[in-house]
Amino acid sequence: MAAPPEVFRLEGVERSFGGKTVLSDIALRVHQGERVAIIGPSGAGKTTLFRLLSAVLKPSAGQVLALGHDTRRLRGRALRHLRRDIGVLYQNDNLIPHLRVVHNVLMGRIGHWGLARTLLSLFWPQQLPVARAALQAVELPDKLWSMPGELSGGQQQRVVIARLMVQRPRVMLADEPVSQLDLRLGREIIGLLAGIARQMDATLLVNLHTLELLHEHFDRVIALREGRLFWEGAPKGISRDLLRDLYGAEYRALSLDEVTLDRPVPPSTGDPTG
Repeated sequence: MAAPPEVFRLEGVERSFGGKTVLSDIALRVHQGERVAIIGPSGAGKTTLFRLLSAVLKPSAGQVLALGHDTRRLRGRALRHLRRDIGVLYQNDNLIPHLRVVHNVLMGRIGHWGLARTLLSLFWPQQLPVARAALQAVELPDKLWSMPGELSGGQQQRVVIARLMVQRPRVMLADEPVSQLDLRLGREIIGLLAGIARQMDATLLVNLHTLELLHEHFDRVIALREGRLFWEGAPKGISRDLLRDLYGAEYRALSLDEVTLDRPVPPSTGDPTG
């Protein structure tokens, strides 16, 4: 059976800011349908990597191929089309506070609409059934006309995921989407993202700070340290010694000794024999 097509290929990628190298010699492949977690200490270059993948930044050296396109060569309409196909959820990707939930969700359609329809939708929401269906999928069917300030943090993240759904990207990038949520809510949000990615046959990459969530939904883990690829493999390959080497001085500060490295055991549903 042929391998799934590549959605990202990075060769010898470097990225510098003001003479300081943030990423160096990154070689990476991501295939369609994969669910990949990116981990590493603060300053490892995780967010910069995501901005390169989404063509918000261009590499200082090397090549980034995103959905078959060399991001250094993209301009104008071709660049807009690529960004339409790559949905991004940033850590501080707050909703527009003075717009109702329905308008925030429909912002995901901007890449598909012209300017006139986008402006019209601010007064008379376009494709209302699409917004309703997306909110239903994230279990917020009654929040269509709510204001963002009326929602909890977890509900706001669900609205952002609904916005990604109506965008219908081929790739979903989530940059620490649960860093401000507790473990229970974080588990719900990661499960929701993974489920929607499967439903849409989209590739999912998540910058993940909460290591307890690695084993439930990800096929592969990529670890960055000091701007370089430190390790990659299946979640089950992560050991306590690897985490100590990866996080260094942050290991104790993040209480990583308390992180459960094994796949969680699902709660019993009773005697299977009845």
